[in-house]
Amino acid sequence: MGKENCTCVTEFLLLGFSEVPELRVFLFLVFLVIYGVTVLGNLGMVGLIQVSPRLHTPMYFFLSHLSFVDFSYSTIIVPKMLANIINKDKAISFLGCVVQFYLFCLCGITEVILLAVMAYDRFVAICNPLLYKVTMSRNVCVELVSCCYLCGTVCSLIYLCLTLKIPSYRSNVINHFFCDLPPLLPLACSDVTMIQLVIYIVATFNETISSVIILTSYLFVLITILRMHSAEGRSRAFSTCASHLTTIAVLQGTILFIYCRPNSGISSVATDKVATVFYAVVIPMLNPLIYSLRNKDVKEALRKVVESKRFSQRTFS
Repeated sequence: MGKENCTCVTEFLLLGFSEVPELRVFLFLVFLVIYGVTVLGNLGMVGLIQVSPRLHTPMYFFLSHLSFVDFSYSTIIVPKMLANIINKDKAISFLGCVVQFYLFCLCGITEVILLAVMAYDRFVAICNPLLYKVTMSRNVCVELVSCCYLCGTVCSLIYLCLTLKIPSYRSNVINHFFCDLPPLLPLACSDVTMIQLVIYIVATFNETISSVIILTSYLFVLITILRMHSAEGRSRAFSTCASHLTTIAVLQGTILFIYCRPNSGISSVATDKVATVFYAVVIPMLNPLIYSLRNKDVKEALRKVVESKRFSQRTFS
């Protein structure tokens, strides 16, 4: 392409899933249901943790922030995606694209680091239970969560600055369902090799650090669990950790596939879209389901909240 085809764009067109128009209504309904479950599940978890003294522990403090982040970055993507599936006008302004990309990166990176913090919390709780309340005090928990948001903010600002450095584009058509760097960079007129390198380094660094913390924490947790004499204790510890590891395996795997591979072009656009759907749409829905359905404390807290509401209704009636 010659330079005469390069322009400063004011809006982008998100193609989304336009390659399968016959599935438009089906995809809209599926993603609408997923988003509805995501909103109810995550906001429900945040509310339940806030109103239940039983859940005022470091583990559920971190879980409430995980639910908030899941709700946030699902809301950043899915409503616009649903509108694009139904509407013929798939345009998004340049500013809207930049804001969507920045907020999505902030939430995504925050979640990756938060999962590492939650793994460390489980390590302390299971391997050093006598020191748990001292080690994971309220102030420490607040500081750890603040670091998660700070790291997410800094890394997303780096990505944002790299994106804004692109002066012009060959086309304003993005073959994706939201504004993300991998499908956006090939449209740039200027050389983006350095930008791709920085993205690769930052994403790989975040994933490597968080994965090392998670794997190391759970290695010690596994050793401690195997040494337990109580079968019930082993079962409960395995159940808690299994739900966490299930989420991590899917989330980390898809993020590694999208962002932490060299720009080799080995995957198709359709494959990238499917992988992105998993970590951007499906995982935020699964997190509250995994933690609530596999956790007795959450079930008991929910039961007490429901019973208290029924009692209040009977009293006023």
